[in-house]
Amino acid sequence: MYDQYKDGWLEVICGCMFAGKTEELIRRINVLSYAKKTIIAFKPKVDDRYSDTEIVSHSGIHIPSIVIEKASDILKHVDDKTEVVAIDEVQFFDRDIIDVCEYLADAGLRVMVAGLDKDFRGEPFGSMPELLTRAEFVTKLTAVCAKCGAPATRTQRIVDGQPASFHDPIVIVGALDSYEPRCRHCHDVTQKPFASFLESRLKK
Repeated sequence: MYDQYKDGWLEVICGCMFAGKTEELIRRINVLSYAKKTIIAFKPKVDDRYSDTEIVSHSGIHIPSIVIEKASDILKHVDDKTEVVAIDEVQFFDRDIIDVCEYLADAGLRVMVAGLDKDFRGEPFGSMPELLTRAEFVTKLTAVCAKCGAPATRTQRIVDGQPASFHDPIVIVGALDSYEPRCRHCHDVTQKPFASFLESRLKK
């Protein structure tokens, strides 16, 4: 699909949790590995759910990766032989990730990133909106809503059996919470300011 183009571009794989983003990223890495491409994979240090050193999908497939804290650290590991850079959970990186991806793509590398396009509140997540607009190719994946079975595009955070509040922190490291995919209509976020505003206007 991409071989007809000049080398150097950005492709983004996005969607809610359990949509298969990491699995798709690994699939592309494996395909390029068969083609003998030189690939380096990265993941953020904060993502330690399944492994401290590997990119791991919910289904259990995994590949080795370099774990980094800052987006700029990616450049320390890329050299003249690198052809492909793959980054998982890209939404957790600082805003420098945008410049890093642009720099690498401009330098002739294929840059593949995967991550959540929306946080648990249903709001744009971190640098993902800008990465989506800058990408040459975007793949948006859906899961199956855990409540009704419709296509799920949002991630439901549940804390102590209840929907999380809009005002809860976006990232909670080590918290006893859980997540499930939800469609637009089953997604539930308490104390959402915009929803409250609309409700008040509709009552007038």
